[in-house]
Amino acid sequence: MTMLEIARGPAMQVSILIMVGGIGWRLAGILLLRRRPQRAAPRHGFVRRICGGLSAILSRFIPRRTFRRGTAVSVVLSAVFHLGLAVVLFGGAPHILLIRQITGLTWPGLPKGIVVMASGLTLASMIALLVRRMTHPVLRLLSTVDDYLSWLVVFLPVFTGILLSGETIGGYATLLSLHILSVELLLVWLPFGKLMHGLLVFAGRGAMGVTFARKGAAT
Repeated sequence: MTMLEIARGPAMQVSILIMVGGIGWRLAGILLLRRRPQRAAPRHGFVRRICGGLSAILSRFIPRRTFRRGTAVSVVLSAVFHLGLAVVLFGGAPHILLIRQITGLTWPGLPKGIVVMASGLTLASMIALLVRRMTHPVLRLLSTVDDYLSWLVVFLPVFTGILLSGETIGGYATLLSLHILSVELLLVWLPFGKLMHGLLVFAGRGAMGVTFARKGAAT
């Protein structure tokens, strides 16, 4: 069995199994958390509370005025990273083909040049964010192994994807195998590190907004 066959077969199955089981474990832990009963009557009705949740989700995309100056660099780099990654994931023809095989959904892909440029910007923004984390006195103190490991498991698929698109090092089969294996490593780590925020961020913001709206407090 070749490395590519392993990556597409057993490794893919194991990584998906671990990811699904890990996500289920994390969600079960959240749902089973003990919560204090809300004894006070809600100050707003159901619709107002839902609007509060939506408002919290949308408003958190832009930092509050008080923090904009100190967080501007991180916000811009993070925006470039997330937008670039979205372009690569949902604009690259191979990724669209994979999505169609799994879900049946499809859409036109972007030109390869645009996807490669987005990949480069994503990679550059990740490196800049890592340098900032390692050199900023506060971020360096707050950073844990989770932060660096999460950065690495995202960096590897982006990096191997760029190598694969250019086929500059090694053969296509080898590069494709490394790319798939790096994605599978990301899937395995996803439920257990801070990358889980990608699945929980909107639910968390929405829940906070609903709670604040119930209490009549501003978000």
